Amino acid sequence: MEQESHYGGHGTTRPGGRTARVRSAVLRAAGDALAELGFAGLDLADVARRAGVGRTTVYRRWATPTGLVADLLTEMAEESLPRAETGSLLGDLRANARLVRRTLTDPRQGPLFKAVIAAATCDAATADALRRFYATRIAEWAPCVEQAVERGELPAGTDPHEVVRAVSAPLYYRLLASGDPLDEATADRAAEAAAAAAAAGIYVVRT
Repeated sequence: MEQESHYGGHGTTRPGGRTARVRSAVLRAAGDALAELGFAGLDLADVARRAGVGRTTVYRRWATPTGLVADLLTEMAEESLPRAETGSLLGDLRANARLVRRTLTDPRQGPLFKAVIAAATCDAATADALRRFYATRIAEWAPCVEQAVERGELPAGTDPHEVVRAVSAPLYYRLLASGDPLDEATADRAAEAAAAAAAAGIYVVRT
């Protein structure tokens, strides 16, 4: 089932028996707790209560709040939406920017991402999981840049990963630093700026 944001948090339960159902329930509860309380308020006993499972189960499998957050990031990457294919670079980048914007302004997802990023600043395992999450998402969208090179929209040698990063960077800056509004016009402007810079050869890898 498609989800509007990077990670809907309330999607369908994947098959796999009781273990998979428990993991899904616990990670959903962890996401809810992070969105409500932030990383500082994440407590394994509270997550177990929210998920309706035994505390021993949660402590045995995840051990620490950071271990739980790391696994949550893994699931978020697995359940993220596939990239759009509009037929043009600007259309694809605009779709990416709008998806990121919807996620970051969602009442649940915005606080959840803030909490996860905060956790990554103080725990190496969570930071590594966050890097893997974004690497997965960037790799998902990189082909739109590669296809633009093939169509002649961009110069050969354009780094697709750098272009995709350039789209979301100003949106995360607003979420985490400036607090400026994150509206659709802002998302479109980020996509247009990245597309224009790419067309000008800014992201061509120099050898």
